[in-house]
Amino acid sequence: MREWIDTYDERTWQTTDEESGTVRYALIGLGWWTIDVALPAIESSDLGEVTVLVSSSSEKADRLAAENDVARGLSYDEFHDGDAADRYDAVYIGTPNAYHLEYAATAASLDKAVLCEKPMEATVERATELVETCERADVPLMVAYRMHTEPAVQRARELIEDGFIGEPVSVYGHNSQPLLEMIPDPDQWRLDPDLSGYGTSVMDLGIYSINTTRYLLQREPVSVRSNMISAHEAFDAVPDERASSLFVFEDDIQMISTASQHAHEDTELKITGTEGQITLQPAFHGECSMDLSRGDVSVSVEHETFDAEAEMREEFDYFADRLLGDREIYPDGRHGLGDMRIIEAIHESADREDVVTLDL
Repeated sequence: MREWIDTYDERTWQTTDEESGTVRYALIGLGWWTIDVALPAIESSDLGEVTVLVSSSSEKADRLAAENDVARGLSYDEFHDGDAADRYDAVYIGTPNAYHLEYAATAASLDKAVLCEKPMEATVERATELVETCERADVPLMVAYRMHTEPAVQRARELIEDGFIGEPVSVYGHNSQPLLEMIPDPDQWRLDPDLSGYGTSVMDLGIYSINTTRYLLQREPVSVRSNMISAHEAFDAVPDERASSLFVFEDDIQMISTASQHAHEDTELKITGTEGQITLQPAFHGECSMDLSRGDVSVSVEHETFDAEAEMREEFDYFADRLLGDREIYPDGRHGLGDMRIIEAIHESADREDVVTLDL
């Protein structure tokens, strides 16, 4: 066990090193997550550097570039015109969901690799176009699921593969946060379906437990039955202030997923098998902790210094490692498109008040 703990945060996926060079990023969409989390994550990474910032105006981009010691700032129009394209190798798209396609398309036309925030777009149709645009241009596309390189999730996947919990039986996933306390603006983009897509809680939060379950179990959902409600006036335009879903995954594994943008902050993912259980709590907002149970033995593993910024650092280094080493990317665009189809099915099920079959 001591040896396992000592190698807990080991990068089993890394194939390159600093001698392989670095990937230069243009960061598109300079909200708080990009500036406060993504940018410092890349600055502390081994294989990346930020050379360009892209925002709604040249003035804002230039100001933030100067404040953060980044070489160049661009407006969105300047980015689309190809300005400073020789200064970056890849783009990170952190805009509202409904804008992802246009920036990915420009990046593809400039032969730049694309790291796109989740969910990939606002609708399945737009996400499909995004994927096909990158495929036609033969540019790498990755969807930014930072949990895939989170050490606790990596170790949990290894344990499940090794049979620690026996045969997986059921999963419970929950993700909630008080959005209006975090951003006290009822007109914010996450509450605007034209910008967010199908809704807010499932698109932004529920997808964490669903996608992480897909990754951990290496199985896909085959059906879903969902329920949603929006009671607070700020959520009038979106259907899912509160959302719950019952999934059946391959091999008849049952999953319950709940999410809310208007609740106490809480994140958890629990996988129960025939012989044991793995619980991640907190799970999705940084500082992921893992509890293991099998028979009479229980073990808790905490990694309090591995916060959201550290998770993003691992994500960026994984993407750079794949670009520099020319290895296959996972999660790629097709994987992300699967999540878009799942989200669409969740909302369809809630509308129809019936089970929806999935074929990923």
